[in-house]
Amino acid sequence: GVIKSTSGYSGGHLKNPKYEDVIYKDTGHVETIEIIYDPKIVSYEELLNVFWNNIDPFDRYGQFCDKGYSYRSVIFTQNKMEEKTVKDSFKKVEKKFDNKIVTLVWRFDVFYKAENYHQNYYQKNFLQYLAYKRACQREEVLNKIWN
Repeated sequence: GVIKSTSGYSGGHLKNPKYEDVIYKDTGHVETIEIIYDPKIVSYEELLNVFWNNIDPFDRYGQFCDKGYSYRSVIFTQNKMEEKTVKDSFKKVEKKFDNKIVTLVWRFDVFYKAENYHQNYYQKNFLQYLAYKRACQREEVLNKIWN
């Protein structure tokens, strides 16, 4: 059901930010992904479930090795239906773990596509990505949380 995913930045005040701006300056942006999907094939709720299973919803400082403002987990919503679905999803996850989620929910405004070298990074730089993933213990952290 996912048609396209694009790496980028959202949530900040600088127009057309670049990676260096987002990571090293106070732009207000977070690294994000734009997902274009067919709701007849995959629901918004199903996408949220995939999201949860790929992050640490209890880490307020970032994700895995990536720490800092621009690496925090954020869900962007575009309408009341999405806001309600996210709120319901929060309740389910918090109940499951008896713990408060620190993932932020922001109203979507504009998405800026990241530089080409960020697109499909894990495919273009597979060995580097595997080394990063292992060094950050991504799978171990996710297994500890979700399994």
